[in-house]
Parts: sequence; C-alpha cells; structure tokens
Amino acid sequence: MTTISEKTLAFLRTVDTPTICNALEIVAPERRLHGYTVKPFVCPFPDVVAVVGYARTGCVRATHQNELTGEAARNQRIGYYEYIASGPGPTITVLQDLDGAEVGYGAFWGEVQSTVHKGLGSLGVITDGCIRDIPQWAPGFFALAGSLAPSHAWTHLHDYGKEVRVHGMVVKHNDLIHADRHGAVIIPHAVADKIQAACDLLSRKEAVILDQARAPGFNIEILKAALRKQEEIH
Repeated sequence: MTTISEKTLAFLRTVDTPTICNALEIVAPERRLHGYTVKPFVCPFPDVVAVVGYARTGCVRATHQNELTGEAARNQRIGYYEYIASGPGPTITVLQDLDGAEVGYGAFWGEVQSTVHKGLGSLGVITDGCIRDIPQWAPGFFALAGSLAPSHAWTHLHDYGKEVRVHGMVVKHNDLIHADRHGAVIIPHAVADKIQAACDLLSRKEAVILDQARAPGFNIEILKAALRKQEEIH
C-alpha cells in the first residue's frame, strides 16, 4: 500500500467531494465512470466537514436471525471490532446491507455503534442500510446512510474485511475514501499526491469564468472571451 503523507491527507480534508471527483478526472481519467457513489444518501449531519480515511469494510443483514450463536457470534463481533481498530488510520467504516429489496429493514447503526466505532478510531460510516438514534449519535461521527429506520429487526454482522458495494461504489480494505454530504469517492493511493495540483489547476480555470459571470455587465461576448482564456490555462 502506498503511504499517504499527512500533508496530503490534511489538504484532502479542506476540499469537498465533488472537487475531488473533478480532480480525479484529470489525474485518473480512466475512473470517470466508477469509484464513487451514484445514489443519494441520507446525511443527517451535513455540517460535518469532509472526512478522509482508509476503508474498513463489512456487511450486515436484518431480515433473519444470525446463523451464528453464543460464543461463535461473540467471537465474530470481537474480531470485527479488532479489525475496525487496526491500522493504518484514520479509518472510515463502509458497511453493505445484504437484504436486497428490503435493504434498510433493521438498523445496525445507532447511539452505541457510532460511539464504539468513534472510540476505535473510525471517523464515520458509509452504508446503504439504515441508521437510527440521531439525537444520541456520537458527536462529530460522520454518516451517510441509505435510510433512517426505528428498529434493530434481526440486524447482525455477516462478514467483514472483504470487498463491498455501497450505492455503486465498490470498496476494498484500505481504499482511501473521501466523503461529504454529496457522497463518497475512492482516491487511488497512487494519485493521492497529485490531487492538490489538479485542484489548483481547476480553481484557476473556473475562476476565469466565475469572475466574469459574477461581474456587472456580463454577456455572451464576455463569456466567449473567458472560455478562450480558460483554454490557455494549463
């Protein structure tokens, strides 16, 4: 795994996820049609700034009881928590709900799980399943969820540490995830250090258009001139 510098991680936290997607179109154009979420989420805490972390993956079910019982179920849960707590950090938990047409039937996530995961170093959760306990949620713990629902149902951990798919985004262990209220995107480790320069280029190119469009007297001729000037910026 490529080591991502703290300087790069610090920069990534300062920009929103759409900007990251724009930058990836420059530094990793082959990923233009994949590597990000493509369906809307519930974002109950939209004021939380962008989060950046290494993926810890898992999957849950809620429409039937856990096949594991007793000690086997406890050992699985402990193994999962040990996995969540493992380095490198910071981490983001990505959980797929396997209940198909009844996805979101029962909530794995609420006051307890958000607090426990935060304590183990996770910055937040991205899930196509549901969450609950919004007023009691761990402060500052980021969340993107498929829905809100009131009950546990038979929710239980099915597996962890393997590839998952959440709202069109395929995620593997230790993928670098960037997320905010818009959704989430995977930043390939190999291009993470190129994102800042790409963002700077995009900012300069967009400023040519935006500065003119916001100024008094803007018209189509000014726009044409701005578009020509934009093409000269590299």
